[in-house]
Amino acid sequence: MQADMAPPPPQSWWDSIRPYLERAPLAALLLGISSGFPYAMIGATLTTRLSQDGFEKSSITAFSLAFLVYNFKPLWAWIVDTIRLPGAGVVGQRISWLILTAMLVMLAVGNLALVDPQQVGQSPVGHLMQRFGLGHEGEFAALFEMAVGAVLVGAAGATFDIVIDAYRIEILKPEQLGVGSGMSQYGWRIGSAGAGALALYLAARQGWEAAYLACALFALPAVIAGFWVGEPERHRAALSREGKPGLVAGIIGPFREFFSRHGAWLVLLFILLHKIGDTLANLTLRLLLNDLGFSNDEIAIYDVGIGFWAYLIGIFIGGILYARMGMKKSVLLSLILMAVSNFSFALLAAAGHSNWGLAGAIGFENIASGIGGVVVVAYFSALCDLRFTAAHYALISSAASIVGRFLTGTTAGAMMDNMGNVNFYLFTVAAALPGIVLFWLMMRSGLVDQSVGTAGTRHAREVSA
Repeated sequence: MQADMAPPPPQSWWDSIRPYLERAPLAALLLGISSGFPYAMIGATLTTRLSQDGFEKSSITAFSLAFLVYNFKPLWAWIVDTIRLPGAGVVGQRISWLILTAMLVMLAVGNLALVDPQQVGQSPVGHLMQRFGLGHEGEFAALFEMAVGAVLVGAAGATFDIVIDAYRIEILKPEQLGVGSGMSQYGWRIGSAGAGALALYLAARQGWEAAYLACALFALPAVIAGFWVGEPERHRAALSREGKPGLVAGIIGPFREFFSRHGAWLVLLFILLHKIGDTLANLTLRLLLNDLGFSNDEIAIYDVGIGFWAYLIGIFIGGILYARMGMKKSVLLSLILMAVSNFSFALLAAAGHSNWGLAGAIGFENIASGIGGVVVVAYFSALCDLRFTAAHYALISSAASIVGRFLTGTTAGAMMDNMGNVNFYLFTVAAALPGIVLFWLMMRSGLVDQSVGTAGTRHAREVSA
């Protein structure tokens, strides 16, 4: 099975633009906006909020454990593939789940808006904790309440992601995976950077409560996309051996199908390894900027502002590389560039407070991440089987960051203190090398081609699990 499914190089300016204006890729843009904003709410935004309240690095980095909820998505992703909600017969299976999960995310972000890091019991969850005798006074109790709120956002956001990813993959044709992945990454960046910038702006003027409540509205674009496009035609039901829908087929089928493929364990190992260095570097960046004395305005201008536009440029470059080089070579190049981008953070740490240094590091890192966001996501999307789209992509996307997030939440803060910022970011470069070598070996052996599922083929058949 050939993995390089990119369309032939465009012959004119219009040919290069037209794929981005088709309905499915434009819907992927809207889906990406909604997918990106919960990440900002419990990522850089929460890190900045806690840093400004004077909490220790070890306490702040521990909050990245809330991201681990995303890594447990495979445990309940089968529900999205198999359980029909009330009203699914009217609006469809995927759209009914889009509506429900969007509402859950908005409620969870609204709860986090009302949490006060300095005072216990201000949020709805905090009131429940107090009512059942779980709340106590002091810094630990306030942090615990905020941690519960962050985990709720993570759980709601992870379920939202399950639905969004499945819907995106199923509305895109195989030849649209590169363009659609790029548009999804455009949207993700707009959602995460837009929500992050809006939160910083409103927090400085209206407080964090107003900032989080306003950002909750970023859940709506995905619902709009669902009603615009409708149920995906490529969706396939998870069927039992008797040809009937069933929970057993939905739960066991995704794992049985994936691990029955040749070299599945090596593919999974690559998924686990390839993003360790990138995750460590990005989830600790705001701590580095705080150590170097950058102000909120400087962070907003350089990290959010320049980073936003650099990421968009990277996505555009990624689309070109995907079309010109094919999937395999463009993925390998993106892995190398992301490792080099971590080295730019080490240079920034050595340079100290330098706006030009920050602009260069942020610009290069975001261009590299934008390229990877197109080509790596396209490859991961192509790995899915259309009968188990939600479950497969949940497995893949959760495995892609679990190691890096676990290391960030448990040891990254202490490593930065003990190793120093320069050595820490050099370590993140070294952590990226195993993934590069493994993918190169997969290319040489033909395993990349063999690993592609029905989502990456033009003629997908509906067969039993």
